[in-house]
Amino acid sequence: MAFKINLGNKNKTFKLEADSESLIGMKIGDKLNGKELKPELEGYELEITGTSDKAGFPGSKDVEGSNLKRVLLTKGKFMKGWKKRRKIKVKIKGLRMKKTLRGNTISKDTIQINAKVLKHGNKSLEEIFPEQNKPKEKKQEVAEKA
Repeated sequence: MAFKINLGNKNKTFKLEADSESLIGMKIGDKLNGKELKPELEGYELEITGTSDKAGFPGSKDVEGSNLKRVLLTKGKFMKGWKKRRKIKVKIKGLRMKKTLRGNTISKDTIQINAKVLKHGNKSLEEIFPEQNKPKEKKQEVAEKA
């Protein structure tokens, strides 16, 4: 099972795909060695900050296990954007909603893993991922090429 891993650095995110079976069973908040994902990441220390499964349900640090669970939420990380979806203009005091969340343990159903860099290795991430370090083309240059 290939995991899509987003490595968050201070101001840039680098994406990679890893087939590492050692990630299964780890939890959100666990630290891992970069060498487990890719040999070039030797010396890097990463912390898992979040997950997402094959259906798009986010992983919550507070929900134990790896199964889906309906959780009653009041406010916080998973309640962002509820006003826009419901088109409610008045702040409702005491609003609670049930949301489906995935547990904090990485399983075979997990597709995406978000991680942040705690400790840097010998090579910089720009050297390891040169194809993701290109500057974006401006719209005018794209129009001239067409």
